[in-house]
This record gives sequence, structure tokens and C-alpha cells, in this order.
Amino acid sequence: MRHLFSTRLRVVLILAVLLTAGLAILSNATGHTLPDMLAEGFLSPFRYGAQALTNSAEQFYSYMFNYETLAAENEALKAQIAEMESDARQADSYQRENQRLRNLLDLSTTREDFKLVDGYIIAKSSTDWSSTITINKGSNAGIKEDMCAVTANHEVVGLVTEVGPDYAVIKTILDSSLEVSATIASSGYSGMVKGGYTDGRKDLMRMDYLPSSAIIRNNDQVVTSGSTVYPRDLIMGYVVDAGFDDTGVAKFAMLVPAVDFGRLEQIFVLTSYTTTVVGGNSAAAGEAPVAPTVPAPTESNLPTGGVVVGVG
Repeated sequence: MRHLFSTRLRVVLILAVLLTAGLAILSNATGHTLPDMLAEGFLSPFRYGAQALTNSAEQFYSYMFNYETLAAENEALKAQIAEMESDARQADSYQRENQRLRNLLDLSTTREDFKLVDGYIIAKSSTDWSSTITINKGSNAGIKEDMCAVTANHEVVGLVTEVGPDYAVIKTILDSSLEVSATIASSGYSGMVKGGYTDGRKDLMRMDYLPSSAIIRNNDQVVTSGSTVYPRDLIMGYVVDAGFDDTGVAKFAMLVPAVDFGRLEQIFVLTSYTTTVVGGNSAAAGEAPVAPTVPAPTESNLPTGGVVVGVG
């Protein structure tokens, strides 16, 4: 037993000597003392953890810096896009204005007797029975009640019904209370046109008092017959449907307005023009308009003949 204990002790002592020698050799090779090496081994995990935290912090800072940079660039790009969109809208506005001026020049050239006051729409009103628009010109610009409003494309907009110093209210041709003497340009058949609200078609107009034998075709152009309120041959609309009225002895036609009221921005009020009255004499109209001199058409004074043609 004593021999076994003595053997184990010798083994432990030999291992201790070897370990001490190894550590001494390693210490001389690395230049670190044994306590330093023990401290290094103890602190290494903590140093690794601290380095990992430092790297994470640096990555987070880099991300935040890049995020702020990208956010600033994004805002700058948004501002550039908004500016480009504004420029595009302005260019479109200039293009529309240029086209209106070209059309107005054509209107002034073809009808030199027209005296026009331009105005921009500032309000619109549409109900089940009425349709009006308000423009930014009024009596200060020479506009009076019962003056005709048109577009630069020779299209009828409506009639001035109310005037203030700097505004005017125009009842459009879609209003069911406004009636205009008109003619189908291709055939010469005349009738009275008014808004189609009474028929539940507020986007259309109705032309009444057409003879039962009238030939009415799809897309036939309808123009004004001429009076002291509405000059002759202004465009009112185009035929899209036709049929017999309740009496069965006359026909009517449904018209789509020539004016695109949804996109209308600018109109022109006709303050004066020259009209031809009965007897071939010319007279100025528009300064103090009166009721139309064209009588309401009846079957006796309308052109007849031909085959009744429905509109498809």
C-alpha cells in the first residue's frame, strides 16, 4: 500500500515538473509570464464578446447613416418628381391654351362680326333639372344677361342668365328649361332643342317637332337656326337616337352635346354680332338681345319627304 502511494506521488511530481517546464518554455517563447497567460485565458471570452458588441454597434451606426442618406435622397427624388409633374401639367395647360387660341383665331377669322369676351369657369352646378356654370367675368367686361356663350370651336355652351360685376352665370344647353331653335345640317329639318333632364338623360339633349317622315341618321350634326340671341350655324350636338313622340305624328332626336362639359375650362361670351333678319337686312345683335324671331317649327313649315329611318 505504501509502495502504491509512493508510486502515485512520483507520477504527480513528474507531471508537475513537466507542466512547469512546459509553461516555462512557452513563457520564454511568447514573452508572457504564467500569470499573464492565465489572465489572458480567463479574459479572452470577455474580449470576444466585447468585440462582437463593438462590431454590431458599428454595423448599426453604418445602417442608420445609410438609412438617413437614402431617406434624404428619396425626399430629393420625390421633390424632383413633383417638380417634373408640375412642369408637365403646366405644359399641358399651355398646350390647351395654345389650341384654344388657335381655335379662337379661326373663329374670329371666319366670323369677323363676332365680339367675344373670354372667361374661365370658376364653378359648376348640376341637379336633376338644371345645369349652370359660373365664369370669372361679368358686367365690368361688358357681359349682359341673354348673351350667348360658345367655345372656340363654334360650339354652343348656353345662355347668360345672371351677371355680377366680376362673374356671370350661364345656363347650359343641358338645362331642361333652355330651348334653342336648331336645324339638322345635312337635311335641313328644324326643331327645338332642350336639355334631356325630363327624360332622365341629363347628359343628352332632345330635339322635338321633327316631321314623322324625317330622315334622321346617326351622327347627324345639329346647328343653331339663327336668331338675335344665337347666331346661325353654331354647333349644338350630334344625333345618337331617334323615335316618335307620344302623339305618334312627330319625331324627336336625342343629341349628345358638341361641348365636352367635363373638360370645359374656358368659354367665350358673344357680346355682339351681325345677324340677317327678315327682308335680307343686317342688324347688330347681342347688345340688347330679344326673344328669337324664328317661330317654333310645325309640320306645315318643315321639309317633308323621304323614308322614315330609325337611328341604330
